[in-house]
Amino acid sequence: MSGVQIRKYQEEDAESVKEVFTLGMSEHIPSSFMHVLKQPLTQMVLMCTFCALVTSSKSFLLPILAVTLLLAGARLGIIYMFNRYIEATLSGDLRDVTNSYLRSQDSCFWVAESEGRVVGTVACLPAENAPGCLELKRMSVRRSHRGRGIAKALCRTVADFARDRGYAAVFLQTSMVATDAQKLYEHMGYKKIKEFVLPDFFGKIINFTLIEFRLDLQPDGQND
Repeated sequence: MSGVQIRKYQEEDAESVKEVFTLGMSEHIPSSFMHVLKQPLTQMVLMCTFCALVTSSKSFLLPILAVTLLLAGARLGIIYMFNRYIEATLSGDLRDVTNSYLRSQDSCFWVAESEGRVVGTVACLPAENAPGCLELKRMSVRRSHRGRGIAKALCRTVADFARDRGYAAVFLQTSMVATDAQKLYEHMGYKKIKEFVLPDFFGKIINFTLIEFRLDLQPDGQND
């Protein structure tokens, strides 16, 4: 954490915050594609397509081409899913961070700054589906600055903020492919409370799971 300052968001941070978020989300595309390849349904479709075309065409060229096209289509589907979420977020709460997070005493948005550059972000606001909890959102750290304790410090910032305002817990959602984030939250004392498949059509097809975590806060700050 040497040389890194955690401070409240300022208007001049807007583009940097969007960049950190977009880069962080895009990193999950390769692991999500690998998840799709491991699904029994995917393997069955690829195998059936390959065998059917080998049998009908008496050639390996056509089935190999067909399987390649199916894989390319699956990857494009993953990219579309992530890009849709990124665009929705950029046009949603990140379009006006001040209005989304800094108008209420129970919500806030912080950035981690190093040498004048935004290298990490985190936010929180009252959780819609968890009464008495604050929801941690928009946690991201640039790849170049990971391993320095920045994410842990951002987590503590949210926990301290929630505790100071009398909230009982901090709640968050992350995805099954964000394995580093899951390890971080568990290290910080969060407990996994629920897993569910992304409710849209493509999420159900690829069995893309979201995970909910909860940190029950101690008044004396023992969570730290």
